[in-house]
Amino acid sequence: LSMPPPTSLTGAPITDLQNGVDILTQESFFSLLDSELKKIEGFTAKKVESIRRGLRVVNESLKGEEVVSGLKEQVDGIGHDFLILEKYVNLNFTGFHKILKKHDKNLPNPCKAFYVARMHQQGWVRGDYSDIVVQLSSIYSSIRGDKSVKEKDSTSQAFMRSTTKYWVNTSDISKVKYAVLQHLPVFLQKTATGETDSQLTNSVYLDNSSLELYHGRLDKTPGAIAVRLRWYGNGLPETVFVERKTHRDSWTGEVSVKERFIVGEEEVKRIMRGEYDVEAEKKKMKEQGKTEEDIEEWLILVREITSAIDSKLLVPTMRTQYMRTAFQIPFDATVRVSLDTNLCMISERGYDLEGGKRWHRDPEKPIGAEEIARFPHAVLEIKLEVKEGSEVPKWVEELQNSGMLYEVHKFSKFIHGCATLLPEDVTSVPYWIDDISIRESIIASGASHILTKISEENTDEGEFGRSGAGPGANQMYPHLLPHGTSNQRGKGDVISARTSGQKFEGNPGDQVGAKFMNFGLNYDTDSDDIPSDSCWPSSCCVNYETAAPTSIQKVEPKVFFANERTFLHWLHMAVVVSGVASSILAFSKPGSFGEWFGIMLLPISLGFCTYALHTLHWRAERIRLRVPGRWDDPMGPTILSVVLIVVFSINFCFELYGIVEKDIRRAEGY
Repeated sequence: LSMPPPTSLTGAPITDLQNGVDILTQESFFSLLDSELKKIEGFTAKKVESIRRGLRVVNESLKGEEVVSGLKEQVDGIGHDFLILEKYVNLNFTGFHKILKKHDKNLPNPCKAFYVARMHQQGWVRGDYSDIVVQLSSIYSSIRGDKSVKEKDSTSQAFMRSTTKYWVNTSDISKVKYAVLQHLPVFLQKTATGETDSQLTNSVYLDNSSLELYHGRLDKTPGAIAVRLRWYGNGLPETVFVERKTHRDSWTGEVSVKERFIVGEEEVKRIMRGEYDVEAEKKKMKEQGKTEEDIEEWLILVREITSAIDSKLLVPTMRTQYMRTAFQIPFDATVRVSLDTNLCMISERGYDLEGGKRWHRDPEKPIGAEEIARFPHAVLEIKLEVKEGSEVPKWVEELQNSGMLYEVHKFSKFIHGCATLLPEDVTSVPYWIDDISIRESIIASGASHILTKISEENTDEGEFGRSGAGPGANQMYPHLLPHGTSNQRGKGDVISARTSGQKFEGNPGDQVGAKFMNFGLNYDTDSDDIPSDSCWPSSCCVNYETAAPTSIQKVEPKVFFANERTFLHWLHMAVVVSGVASSILAFSKPGSFGEWFGIMLLPISLGFCTYALHTLHWRAERIRLRVPGRWDDPMGPTILSVVLIVVFSINFCFELYGIVEKDIRRAEGY
């Protein structure tokens, strides 16, 4: 490597005259790689500075009494440049990974690990761009004229909302953020370095040895609860939210509720040991001037939660960790959007609770590979609290139909974490476990046995290869699936993925671009990037190239009935055609054209029946598996119609010929 590249007398690289190509040495390859990395870093820094300068100009314009005309278009242009820059970073990052992978594959001197680690230290990868998202949000908020709603002060806080959850491909995170912040401001998070658009969120879920709460939430048992301890920010918890979520069936007219109260870290230990002094806290609240109604609500909630912890023997079981970006007008819950990125689930079992003195993992100790599950997609929640009769905002509907969101009905981080990290203790798993896009992450967490083994012809990638999708324990709970049984879903997920034209690559162990992705820019990765290390206590990250969630298209039961009605309409037409053919044959003279016409209509009626039966099963399969694309058949009806037109045209021509021939004979006196 220390030898200079061979050159001619003029200093030009020596050319292989036989092949007509330049000889590229290892040293020149690395020099070229370094220069390209430097070029990308310089260009990215220049574009980021240009975007920030443009935002400063817009902010100066907003300080005047009147908003400058055309300001909205100018901000839209800056936002578009920001998304284009993200795509540029994505392509270059992926390109370098593939180049280095090819180098290590074909040459004896590996260099990928070194250069990937080096890229992670460069500004175009590690840059903090949260200020751009924050400024864009602030500018759009000023243009819209958002007004804050007065804060509702309540010690015990209850939330009743309709919530829809979606998976978001990591490559679409910035697009989704930008689409939302044009209509809702980012709920700013204060950190030691200033305000940012996202915040690390930790939630420790409690359950017992039989996972009673898990199975209750999975089965959607009326009144099923989930109890968790949540705190925000890096480092050890100081202020903790003790929360209880209660499931209610919407058809009963009741709404699922989330309730919580706030305690300090030391008080959590007393709650877990059953030593929480309710009366002392009640006295403090009275001294703080809380109303009797607030105190009574708080008292009921605290007693119910502490009683549940004591009676059900609840202990820390599973933990979720992610970066949350919230969009909402402060203290106004009419429309609230939250986006959780870099999501991972961590097992809270396997360590000494020290008699209730410890309720979360020691951050200094490493996490085993089978104690953490990195989720490959971001999770978006759209929470609406609109009055009865009011319509959902148009921009929300546009976002839902944008193709960037994949609805996953009743998705739960708690349920997913327990199913993948505690597979030996669960008796059933949720339906989305079948989805092929999360299969690799499940295998990486050591829960491959909850997946169904693929067929022998698809074993190129091992017993649990990517080409298969397995329902596992869903066979025991087919009523929990969106449509059909679990056995029927296995093949369908593969069909769904292939039909959508997406590829499924990625290594659940990859840790690529954690900080970069948190602040609005993210990039794709190759299938064998940097090996995973314990990501404690920072945000847990994993990046996959594509997503093909289970529920790509929303399906309602009436769609199946519509398919059956269509089948009956086709059968009705077949009966009509066959009846006409039988009547013609019954009243036609032997050897006449009418007899031939009736004979031609009979196979057409049989064709209608065959086509109706085939289409019924074909469309039912596509509806059940939610295969993306058209669920109608544009060719079949066209072909049958053309055949009928041809037969009727022949009949018309013969009848017309017969009438003309009779007129001619009558005119000639025959």
